[in-house]
Amino acid sequence: MITLHDYELSGNCYKLRLMLSFLGVEYRSEMVDFYPGRQHKSPEFRRLNPLGQLPVIEDGDLVLRDAQAILVYLASAYDGSGQWYPRDDPARLGQIAQWLAFADAITATASAARLHDGMFFEEIDIDAARAGAHRLFRILDQHLHFAELEGQDWICPGAHPSIADVACFPYVMLSEEGGIDRMDYPAIRRWCDGFKRIPGFVTMSGVFPAGPGVASAG
Repeated sequence: MITLHDYELSGNCYKLRLMLSFLGVEYRSEMVDFYPGRQHKSPEFRRLNPLGQLPVIEDGDLVLRDAQAILVYLASAYDGSGQWYPRDDPARLGQIAQWLAFADAITATASAARLHDGMFFEEIDIDAARAGAHRLFRILDQHLHFAELEGQDWICPGAHPSIADVACFPYVMLSEEGGIDRMDYPAIRRWCDGFKRIPGFVTMSGVFPAGPGVASAG
């Protein structure tokens, strides 16, 4: 069984809990005392991940770090349909890869602002983090708006969501905890609502179920 080294309030860990639930894969969650214990910086944990970061999974002899890399692995190893990571569609794979990099940029901005405003007391340039997040959200909102005009519900073309959606969703959804309002991004708000209607969706602290409405495709 997969072991997920996990922290309840981490958006990157949440990505993996979402993916495992969407895929119906059983796993064991090994909770790490991220704050205040900083267990992820301990010598024991650094034997799993020398970078001292969450999340990490163990699957048999495989130890893998980095949320986006783990999403690729889980979808490749456990999604027999190939819908979440379509290995036979090079163009879509390339688009997924570019949005995985975009998700890292969201983490560097929206997540950083959340750490600053939350209980983690991170010392960052909060104005720069929020401005950077809004710049990314404008790009994503515009992209989703034009996708909607073409009848698309998801970040990458196709009738089914991909790991790009999973990678981008958590820190977009948690952005208001960092003082980043989503009110000016209607296409993002519609996408978030549709994402919450994917079968197998699970919540975390600060992320609530979808309200009443029409279920989205996927």
